[in-house]
Amino acid sequence: MASSLVTGGGLEAEAMAPEREHTGWTAEEEPAGVGKGLFQDEDSCRDCSNYDKAVTSLQSFVLEGKTLFPEIFQTSQLLFYERFRAYQDYILADCKASEVREFTAEFLEKVLEPSGWRAVWHTNVFEVLVEVTDVDFLGLKAVVRLAEPYLCESRVNTFTAECMNELLDLKERRLPLQELWVVFDDSGVFDQTALAIEHVRFFYQNIWRSWDEEEEDEYDYFVRCVEPRLRLHYDILEDRVPSGLTVDYRSLLSQCEDSYRRFLNLRSSLSNCSSDSEQENISMVEGLKLYSEIEQLKQKLKLIENPLLRYVFGYQKNSNIQAKGVRVSGQKVTHVVSSTMMTGLLQSLLRDKLCQDSCKEEIEIQFHNDPLSAINACYEGDTVIVCPGHYVVHGTFSIADSIELEGYGLPDDIVIEKRGKGDTFVDCTGADIKISNIKFVQHGAVEGILSIHRGKTVLENCVLQCETTGVTVRTSAELLMKNSDLYGAKGAGLEIYPGSKCSLSDNGIHHCKEGILIKDFLDEHYDIPKITMVNNVIHNNEGYGVVLVKPTIFSDLQEDAQDETEENKALKIQTSGEVDAAEKLDLEELIQCATDKMELHARSDFSEPVEGNCEIVNELVAASTKKGQMKKKRLSELGITEADDKLMSQEMFISIAGNQFKWNGKGSFGTFLF
Repeated sequence: MASSLVTGGGLEAEAMAPEREHTGWTAEEEPAGVGKGLFQDEDSCRDCSNYDKAVTSLQSFVLEGKTLFPEIFQTSQLLFYERFRAYQDYILADCKASEVREFTAEFLEKVLEPSGWRAVWHTNVFEVLVEVTDVDFLGLKAVVRLAEPYLCESRVNTFTAECMNELLDLKERRLPLQELWVVFDDSGVFDQTALAIEHVRFFYQNIWRSWDEEEEDEYDYFVRCVEPRLRLHYDILEDRVPSGLTVDYRSLLSQCEDSYRRFLNLRSSLSNCSSDSEQENISMVEGLKLYSEIEQLKQKLKLIENPLLRYVFGYQKNSNIQAKGVRVSGQKVTHVVSSTMMTGLLQSLLRDKLCQDSCKEEIEIQFHNDPLSAINACYEGDTVIVCPGHYVVHGTFSIADSIELEGYGLPDDIVIEKRGKGDTFVDCTGADIKISNIKFVQHGAVEGILSIHRGKTVLENCVLQCETTGVTVRTSAELLMKNSDLYGAKGAGLEIYPGSKCSLSDNGIHHCKEGILIKDFLDEHYDIPKITMVNNVIHNNEGYGVVLVKPTIFSDLQEDAQDETEENKALKIQTSGEVDAAEKLDLEELIQCATDKMELHARSDFSEPVEGNCEIVNELVAASTKKGQMKKKRLSELGITEADDKLMSQEMFISIAGNQFKWNGKGSFGTFLF
């Protein structure tokens, strides 16, 4: 068994807590000088009978309530890597999903005291003190009897000892281990028992899914399912996952469990139906629909569970920001933000912004101490002018109306810094928003620095000092970003979703995990992103300058993956001789057109930028062509023989030219297949 932690899913080893020096799986609180852990070395995990009984290393706590229960072991606060090592090295190792119970039982046989310990049987209705007389390892159950003296805490009515004995008799006095909390004992004899039960309890509450055993039994269940789910659990606990994504995940999980339960009931009823009955045929159709629904839900769950893919795809956040619209009076207001207002600054503002020659009508002016209050006071058509200064905000800029937010001076002189936990810094949903001459500094965030959910946002001459993702352009949103500087994102500097529009010119995007992430074709019904990239400098990013995310093979093509027909070949190889002549001509014209545009912008001394521009254009063209063919195939299956042959020409306005890609860790352009 491997004794070191294995990182996966694209996360770096540094993201995890430092590895412990000893190889035991005991809790972190073990003090110096205490006896060795449960397993002395690799061989000892096969024979655990001779380990030393160490002084306890676990803390204790008392259950709240009127009944005075004895102290129980505190085991629920284990760290990520403690659970990681326990499951990887000692419990599950390289087992398959079908072997999980067998491996768990084998582990428990080595470390669990078979009898002689007390525990609190904890349910949603009551807690009662019991004594364990035997353990059914394969069934993951303990044989118990009521402890003396009789202690019980109930939330509905009083359970007498006689009633509780009757209930235990109905259960054959066998209780699931995960419902037992071991009573504290400072001798250290039952530490390993308490820890082992905690690992079983945590696994079946947070990791195991009822459908796992029925999925394709691939090798190494730990890597495939346990590790990503464990990482997600701790990412949620430590506020590293957007709250909206957490809600989505739990909702999807609940839906999937409900659908799977109905599927099992339906399958059970089918086995009792007479052959070829009408009811069986109806149930078969319903079963197929349920199965398809479950598979779709499972795929969405896997996208969120994977530590890389959940940031690659994110989620469609539904912003609840409501636009105020135009004031009842119809008056537009100019909001001036300044922590202190000096006469010289006021005179400059009057001269440069408030009393220009072209302005012939009276302007209403409101003064604010901080930019957040100014944004919250805005209506449609208002302007916010932020004077030089360093402003610290603790809330989210929610911009739902078409307003203009501009700094009065250079970006480095107008700094807006966000502190405190929160999902987003700036949320834009307005139809036409302009932000200029401001430096945004992000700290302690979960989501990106700027999210555009819908409408058009213009970002001009700004500096974005990021911490997670930089700018996110959601489906149906539009971004025009120019003369701006973006850096420091731990994810992508810019995320572009399908169906969005993005125009980038004369920007710097650098020192991020990835420069630009184009999320293409997560759903084939979305249009290709409309992207214009001209004269940007994308440099010093850890990964690629630009990454295109797309499926390895579209769902429409999976049906015929085994049949190498001429049609399938045409779908898989865009520029091969099997492609229809008209489609091939469209593709060649598009590539030639894009190449001609780039040659106009390219300089002879920048061979690397030209190569990067070509790669991006060719990949987008190829992906768009495949999607067009899929659309034609779908229309053909519906009996519609005429498809829009000008589909490709609609993408020809995309311009990707004159960009410089320098010193990116993995190169100028890459493709991520999922």
